[in-house]
Amino acid sequence: MTILVSAILLATGLSGGDQRVAGSQPTSAPRGVQYRWQPVTLKAPFAARDGAGALVFDGRMWLLGGWNPGDKTHFPTHCNSEVWSSSDGADWRLEVRSAPWEPRHTAGYAVLRSRMWIVGGDAIQRHYQNDVWSSSDGLRWERVTDRVPWGPRVLHHTVAFDDRLWVMGGQTLPQFASAPEAFHNDVWNTRDGRTWTRVLEHAPWEPRGMIGGAVVFKGRMWILGGGTYDTPQVPTRKFYNDVWSSADGLHWQRHVEHAPWCPRQYHEVAVFDGRMWVLEGWNQGNRNDVWYSSDGVEWRELPGTPWAPRHAASVFVYDDALWMVAGNNMTSDVWKLVRVRAK
Repeated sequence: MTILVSAILLATGLSGGDQRVAGSQPTSAPRGVQYRWQPVTLKAPFAARDGAGALVFDGRMWLLGGWNPGDKTHFPTHCNSEVWSSSDGADWRLEVRSAPWEPRHTAGYAVLRSRMWIVGGDAIQRHYQNDVWSSSDGLRWERVTDRVPWGPRVLHHTVAFDDRLWVMGGQTLPQFASAPEAFHNDVWNTRDGRTWTRVLEHAPWEPRGMIGGAVVFKGRMWILGGGTYDTPQVPTRKFYNDVWSSADGLHWQRHVEHAPWCPRQYHEVAVFDGRMWVLEGWNQGNRNDVWYSSDGVEWRELPGTPWAPRHAASVFVYDDALWMVAGNNMTSDVWKLVRVRAK
């Protein structure tokens, strides 16, 4: 049975254009749990963007690249390859203005073996970025390979699990970069980013991608919703709200065919406070709803989200909080969700 939360956020505590703003009142959740969204800053020093990589590494949050075609100064080719980091979400440091990897967004991002990884890329530059990069410090980046065997593809789902990097799903976008039109539901993994193994050619879930973040929960990889981008031959996008998991990438279990949250793509997923979370996304418009589950079957909505609707945001789990940063609202705002003691 799905349980919806009816409590309402009482106040947001925003104060004009001040970069550091006061916290909001708690949002009630059932069984004595309360959460509070706290606005950390409404204008971080980095330019607004969506699709930026979001990794927690070496005690800091790292923001990698991103897309904003309306800002020609910071995104001269629609994307950039900036590397930013922060230890508190308010003060951000530009670590690298132009990393050696080509500007991109909505790539695969993961942390594995004390390194940050960028797996593949997009098709915005009119070609596919079939490369893999890694870094042990965020400053120096090494190209591990320039040609993955699962390319060309974009919008794939990337997870670090079982001491491997995993790539699942994705598609080609012939209207942006030349390639046979394809929608994938295969599963690949690698231990080193260079040598890849196809674990499964056709998973039981429908081809899809556009899932930001990653969920590894209770010893399993999870796929939560997602969808496909429109193409010349398939001009209608597809949206899903089913929930799947696997302990090995080969055998998949469907936990629910239709979760109570709206089917969506370009959303963010995470594990925080012992629960899986689905946040924001796009389906005929930007969203700002937030849902969580401890088993993938029963989902509860956390109501009263104070931040603006968006998709392709950057979400971190860091310092006992769930962080929502920037996205397609095209502002550089930073929020965090914390658990508070119920009265």
